[in-house]
Amino acid sequence: MRAHCRRDAFFDTVNTQPLEAKEGTHEMAIEIKHEFSATPEALWDILGTPDRVDWVPGVESCSFDGEVRSLVLPGAGAIKERILKHDDETRTLEYSCFESPGGLESHHARVQIMASEVGCRLVWQASVIPASIEPFIEGSMRGCIERLETILRS
Repeated sequence: MRAHCRRDAFFDTVNTQPLEAKEGTHEMAIEIKHEFSATPEALWDILGTPDRVDWVPGVESCSFDGEVRSLVLPGAGAIKERILKHDDETRTLEYSCFESPGGLESHHARVQIMASEVGCRLVWQASVIPASIEPFIEGSMRGCIERLETILRS
């Protein structure tokens, strides 16, 4: 099943597509594309700095050791993400959550920023197991995009 829908002015498209995973589970692929009126460099200054998380709603604290980003979220607990790829030239960041207090079995995400006619386009993809966590992950991603819009306008 593939869902494709138009969002309001803040969100261009959201696609979700289940993928086959290990028996009894499905991996959910989420892709959000969003246009910002900012330059690609301005957005990358935020997203390309792994220990900068003022754009992530609910984060109480963050540390980054050069490979692992550790986040503390009140009510959710501690989360650890491994930075898998950080490429300034292509403005691409890939990361994977490997420790969380919830039932997350697998998580892999990728953000890429490209120039566009209005400024820049963010393509944010995430794959999670189990699929039941997908609505939470998608909601978090949308919350981050709203926060990014606010930061870039200020």
